Amino acid sequence: MANRNVVMPDLSPELGWPSYEQVKVERWQANQLTSQLDYVAEEAPVSLIYNGVPHVVMLATPTNLEDFALGFSITEGIIQSAAELISIHTYNRSNGIEVRLQIPESQFCKLSDKGRNLTGRTGCGLCGATTLQQAIRQVSPVQAELSVAATELIAALGAISQHQQVNHLTGAVHAAAWVVPGSGIQYVREDVGRHNALDKLIGLLLRIGKNPALGFVMITSRASYEVVQKAASVGIGLLAAISAPTGLAIRLAEEAGLTLVGFVRENQHVVYTHPERLNHTTFPTLIK
Repeated sequence: MANRNVVMPDLSPELGWPSYEQVKVERWQANQLTSQLDYVAEEAPVSLIYNGVPHVVMLATPTNLEDFALGFSITEGIIQSAAELISIHTYNRSNGIEVRLQIPESQFCKLSDKGRNLTGRTGCGLCGATTLQQAIRQVSPVQAELSVAATELIAALGAISQHQQVNHLTGAVHAAAWVVPGSGIQYVREDVGRHNALDKLIGLLLRIGKNPALGFVMITSRASYEVVQKAASVGIGLLAAISAPTGLAIRLAEEAGLTLVGFVRENQHVVYTHPERLNHTTFPTLIK
């Protein structure tokens, strides 16, 4: 039965699936109760199907799904580059969205041995992994020769909200931004899942031929293991998060040679690994 409180949503321009809806709510504020319309973020089941075989269903914000599918395919090691993606088509279904990808048969044979074929929930970047080797994967050392002024972290932090259209309405989605030193934020992708937002961003960069290693990434979430893994897998040298990293994320960043920064605020941040890429010359002298 349809929810009688749901107002006709604004539709995603891609598929007709909403990225957010308006709902009637009762708001209690300043000792007063009022009836209002509020915006809420939407999430949809997105099935990734490779060479006709379903692989995984992820819950995601139904925007930029071809970027998401490409980014996911690369950061999960299904293909090695955007050039290996032969074709991609997105289909609207009554109960979700299908993204059908065609990849080389050699890569598909490797994929069929992984046995993922499960559901990935909104907050899970490792859902569907059936072995420890799939969950905790080694990444090649990051080679990015990147120098970032600490002031650029602050500038990106101040600017990122201007690019978060869905979050501005709903307050419920994460963002991943690609920032080029000296040029500021270049691209932003949003999603209810932090790892999905990063996959969308990576997919966009690789689709349009940008080298991710020429910039750094800022995420509006914690820095969990799978976010570090995805960033390192495409050579991103610096990952900055507005919240904390996990211990596993720190260990992977250290091993991969990735600069990991957390708790980015206007007047502070914490560098957990490889501080050499971050330039603090305009900040006070380090006190040990």
